[in-house]
Amino acid sequence: MTKTGLIADVGGTNIRLALVEHQTGAIQYIQKYRCSEFPSIEDAVRTYLDDINEAPQEACFAIACPTSNDWISMTNHSWAFSRSETQRNLELNNFWVINDFTANSMSLPTLTEAQKIQIGGSDVDPLAPITIYGPGTGLGVAHLIQQEGRYIPIACEGGHADFAPISELEVELLSFLKGRFGRVSNERILSGPGLVNIYEALCHIHQKPAQQYQPADVSAKGLSGEDSICRQALSMFCQMMGSFGGNLALMLGAFGGVYIAGGVVGNFVDYFLASDFRNRFEEKGRFSRYCSQIPVYLITAEQPGLQGAAAYLRQELGYQLG
Repeated sequence: MTKTGLIADVGGTNIRLALVEHQTGAIQYIQKYRCSEFPSIEDAVRTYLDDINEAPQEACFAIACPTSNDWISMTNHSWAFSRSETQRNLELNNFWVINDFTANSMSLPTLTEAQKIQIGGSDVDPLAPITIYGPGTGLGVAHLIQQEGRYIPIACEGGHADFAPISELEVELLSFLKGRFGRVSNERILSGPGLVNIYEALCHIHQKPAQQYQPADVSAKGLSGEDSICRQALSMFCQMMGSFGGNLALMLGAFGGVYIAGGVVGNFVDYFLASDFRNRFEEKGRFSRYCSQIPVYLITAEQPGLQGAAAYLRQELGYQLG
């Protein structure tokens, strides 16, 4: 009988659940439920297991919140639970709860060529460190290294590092946002809300009234050319994504590759690929040649969170990845 484990990718709006085959890593029976329809995560899981009539003995959940303690409390939803109590209630032999960007980093060794797009650089060094970042509601950052045949994810809060302007216009952007927030982190710019912050700063700089736009409005109106300030905001966003990615590459020596995840860039992939992103990634003065060799990949996989949870579970059970 094929042994399977339960995996979950848990966000503030939806929970995605699936099974992963221990031996092959194949993911099957993917289901998505709205979190608001269940009083607890355990109720959602029991509904899923009843639907597929399975009783796995291992599980790995990827959740967008801190996961270092037994008590897990979601940042963008009301669900909270005890890891140990949930393990007992679901009769699991093994139960891992990991951060969503830990899962994203663990997905990287499992990505196929069709699940990523290379943006410049040379071939990867398979033994070198890897970094991943991604703008969504916030700005996630994580790293991945190999040691004795195992992949070790390194969680961090790199999105909260200080924003460093490059151009005079970015200095003006920083000044505006400093007046609003005091301290300006990269997340204030490289995220969905950050895209709106850039737009509103540009409206102030150009002395034009700002509309009550959401991130999707800024990207849509920028892509269509309907709003020239939205277009400029989109261009600056891509440039600053490049600068930040290059900084991460320098700090880690990420010759294993720099990967981009998150939902924001997925809204304008073609524009991003044609933007000034790569030039800004490499624009590092004396170390421009150094960065020019480092490949960047845009992740296009539909379920990187589930892939990463599956990879984490399988590695903990002793299976080789990649």
